[in-house]
Amino acid sequence: MGYVLITANRNYSSWSLRPWLLMKGLGLAFEDRLEPFTKPSNYEDFRAFSPTGQVPVLLHEGRTIYDSLGITLYLADRHDGVWPTDPDARAWAQCAASEMHSGFAALRNDCTMNVGVRVKPKPMSAALTANVARIRELWEEGLARFGGPYLAGAEFSAVDAFFAPVAYRVRTYGLDVGKGQAWVDHILAHPAMREWEAAALKEEWREAGHEEELRACGDVIADYRG
Repeated sequence: MGYVLITANRNYSSWSLRPWLLMKGLGLAFEDRLEPFTKPSNYEDFRAFSPTGQVPVLLHEGRTIYDSLGITLYLADRHDGVWPTDPDARAWAQCAASEMHSGFAALRNDCTMNVGVRVKPKPMSAALTANVARIRELWEEGLARFGGPYLAGAEFSAVDAFFAPVAYRVRTYGLDVGKGQAWVDHILAHPAMREWEAAALKEEWREAGHEEELRACGDVIADYRG
């Protein structure tokens, strides 16, 4: 049995993007199964395939692997390239990806992911300002230490996949990430990111809860969704 990756809406689901982009970026074949957010709570529906009632989920050889980090660790046990080979870059990438996975709450809440729109954000809170400053610091450190164009060196790895949703947020809300903008431009041009974005723009789903969260973040000044 090959890999089956279950994800949700391309416009909204930042957690889904991570393993999807990782597998695409590494050239890993998988069945791409979409389970869209259709109502404020999809928990009971998603429990049919996910023990947490959330996406993403990877199905493989009778196993259900859940959570973007859990999926990444599972893939790292089976495939080269998930993490950098250089020990210093590998350690940095694993720490940075873990920090993204567990932190940046203000960024998630105040700049919700919506690929197909552009937003004039509300004045940033102190917490959001601190989150953006830390993102900028991390990205500039990775690029300076390991030479780019990816965050941990010349090759795409899991740390790029983990921060990819933030690249969309930077563009959507016009966030200032300093020299980290070079990585934003590079990752947004990745063929898999272009594929994800093209699908997002074609989506006709509008889930009320996600749209309300978007309006709370600021004023929508452009909407490119279908």
